Amino acid sequence: MDYIEKILPITKVKKEFLDVIKEMTADESTITVTKNGMPVSVMMTPERYEGLLETIEILADPKIIKALTASAKDFRAGKVSTHKDAWAD
Repeated sequence: MDYIEKILPITKVKKEFLDVIKEMTADESTITVTKNGMPVSVMMTPERYEGLLETIEILADPKIIKALTASAKDFRAGKVSTHKDAWAD
């Protein structure tokens, strides 16, 4: 999934709300809504929102972060397995 962010003024969002929602859903974009040129709101699909919450949950878990850090260290050290090796009986 490609990350697409759009910035739209609140007047356009108000006038074209249904079209904005349809377009946001179709291209899975995140929309920053501005008022007088300043960001005031963010609109995103439920899937993107759920993914964001899941990411926050993962990053808040010290055990997961410790495991990811160890994995990254192993990878940099060349301690890796091929797909074939990992799934061999």
